[in-house]
Amino acid sequence: MKIVAFAGSTSSTSINRHLVASVLKQMPGYEVRILDLNDYEMPLFSEDREKAGYPPQTKAFLEAMDGADGIVCSLAEHNGSYSAAFKNLFDWSSRVRREVFGQKPMLLMSTSPGRLGGANVLAAGKSTFPLCGAEVVATFSLPSFGRNFDIESLSITDDALKAQCTEAVDTFVVRLEK
Repeated sequence: MKIVAFAGSTSSTSINRHLVASVLKQMPGYEVRILDLNDYEMPLFSEDREKAGYPPQTKAFLEAMDGADGIVCSLAEHNGSYSAAFKNLFDWSSRVRREVFGQKPMLLMSTSPGRLGGANVLAAGKSTFPLCGAEVVATFSLPSFGRNFDIESLSITDDALKAQCTEAVDTFVVRLEK
């Protein structure tokens, strides 16, 4: 089974990338491809630019989705919504193919330094991604990243949150194995 995983951030110190890495540790035995949004930098989407053709990064992202049996995504929240880098990639990709995620099961997550844990962007993804071909089978939000996560061990430190995350991962894995 192949899993494609990414954080919706271009930051080299992305806390969402740390959360993705933590979750992947709970899924040994899978072939994992971790995408870096920095590899998908492209012009801002516009209909005028679309007329000139699609950036090759769009095709590369869609091919990554096609090559996956499941997707793990942790969205960064910027001002209550998707990061500009992810939104731009998502916009370009959805113009090539509405079903960006190719009807693949997805574990959708978010984290933030704040107490809401990226709840707004998680809600946006949860409502929008199924319209674009994601089968969101489980979600998880980690609030107060700095207080609830140990970067060195890549692990959630709060027992209740750790249990919630494990439950989401287990739900995703069960769906993958079907």
